[in-house]
Amino acid sequence: MANQAHEETLALREQFDTEAQQKDASTLGMWIFLVTEIMFFGGMFLAYTIYRSTYPEIFAVCSSSLNVYIGAANTVVLLCSSFTMVLAVRSAQLGRQRAIVFNLILTLALGFVFLGVKAYEWNEKFVEHHIPGPGFHFEGIAQQGPAQLFFSLYFAMTGLHALHMLIGGGILTWLIIRTKQGAFTAEYMTPVDVAGLYWHFVDIIWIFLFPLLYLIDRHLK
Repeated sequence: MANQAHEETLALREQFDTEAQQKDASTLGMWIFLVTEIMFFGGMFLAYTIYRSTYPEIFAVCSSSLNVYIGAANTVVLLCSSFTMVLAVRSAQLGRQRAIVFNLILTLALGFVFLGVKAYEWNEKFVEHHIPGPGFHFEGIAQQGPAQLFFSLYFAMTGLHALHMLIGGGILTWLIIRTKQGAFTAEYMTPVDVAGLYWHFVDIIWIFLFPLLYLIDRHLK
């Protein structure tokens, strides 16, 4: 009992009165951060929607040039990573240290699989000269400007998402190290819980990006 009380005291920061208050504050802070992220991504989604409605045929042709099978595979990878993240949070709630580490490592591995597949897809676009800039060229379209606009939005949105994935990978790595050090127990697992919220948010963003970039109007050519 004394050791448990000592662990709780170490986990409780001085600005909080109780563990429950600290957890509520951490969770609220993460939700506020995610709201700002939603507004940030929302602006990009809005810009994409406006330009897609302005150049529907050109955006449809450019969208059809993306590899839908790679996009679908990456969607499955991220859904699996969300599942393993849920298992990590549940393991933390039960105080199962090895299970936390195991599931966090799985989540991290799936995250890097996603990034590796995305890098392969970006390389395809590089080879096809679909990178926005002086060397950009999309065959079969007279108006290169709108086509370049599509790929500018594509790389901006998927690139920003990939950046969030890298940040998430750093967070997961820190959680794995701290878990191995015995920092989390069934009584104190707030960092794992909050990191889970962040990871699920990143996955949800991709759930919107995939149909928006890869699926809408693919029949138009």
